[in-house]
Amino acid sequence: MKLFTATVILLSLLASVSAQANQAGAAEGSGAPQTAPMQDSQTINITRSGSVPSRKGPAENFTGSVRVDPLFQANDPADTSGANVTFEPGARSAWHTHPLGQTLIVTAGVGRVQGWGGPIEEIRPGDVVRIPPGVKHWHGASPNTAMTHIAIVEQLDGKSTDWMEQVSDEQYGTPGSSF
Repeated sequence: MKLFTATVILLSLLASVSAQANQAGAAEGSGAPQTAPMQDSQTINITRSGSVPSRKGPAENFTGSVRVDPLFQANDPADTSGANVTFEPGARSAWHTHPLGQTLIVTAGVGRVQGWGGPIEEIRPGDVVRIPPGVKHWHGASPNTAMTHIAIVEQLDGKSTDWMEQVSDEQYGTPGSSF
């Protein structure tokens, strides 16, 4: 008897949900106004691809042609932001640090990354590069191939990056070399 009662309750619930879905579908098809859900910190938010304009990487922070496509900005209480950054062949960032570090996820091409005084490392799609807080470094494309990565940083007191001098052609060098 308990199984029969549970089955009847389940079927009743399914019928109720189905009726509500049919009513909602009929309202959508009838041209009846639909109310948007209230936006609050608990609402899922989708930023559609292409809805945020690309911007050129500023000359004071980059050498060569660099395009920055913002992906997400820091939203309280989080302090994390991310961007898809594309470096044309030979393009690179200036030397810089991040107060809370940076993570790079290479998505296309062949690139380079170097920490101050260390060797130049070649990076490829699928590589994940973690730069610790305060480490002076640069990253960019190889001389003959563009490179795209997702850059993720956190802000400390509203600041995510401390920009420094440009990477010289000599410093850009070849993988495995250091200065």
